[in-house]
Amino acid sequence: MEQFSPQLDGVFVALADPTRRGVIRRLGHGPTSVGDLAREFPMTLPSFMKHVRTLESNGLIRTAKSGRVRTCVLNRERLALVDDWLAEQRRVWEERTDRLERLVTDPKENRQ
Repeated sequence: MEQFSPQLDGVFVALADPTRRGVIRRLGHGPTSVGDLAREFPMTLPSFMKHVRTLESNGLIRTAKSGRVRTCVLNRERLALVDDWLAEQRRVWEERTDRLERLVTDPKENRQ
């Protein structure tokens, strides 16, 4: 997983902001225009566009312009980086708690 560290770092930085998490949550329901997304947040359009650019530069969303409308689409594959990382962390901690449980419950382990 170390080879993905810079990418994973960027994804976590992008997800650290509640506005950007809100955008991701909304795009989970399907593509929508930047204008429609921006209406859901109490900020100016230029400020909102900074969030869109952060999400796009970290690969979490893609945008496409058709005429005057820019549409955002969630990149679910990029979220798989987080899912993979969390699965690995879950496995490590489950192994540790399993060892602790054996230490606490196995009389042979307690004789050391």
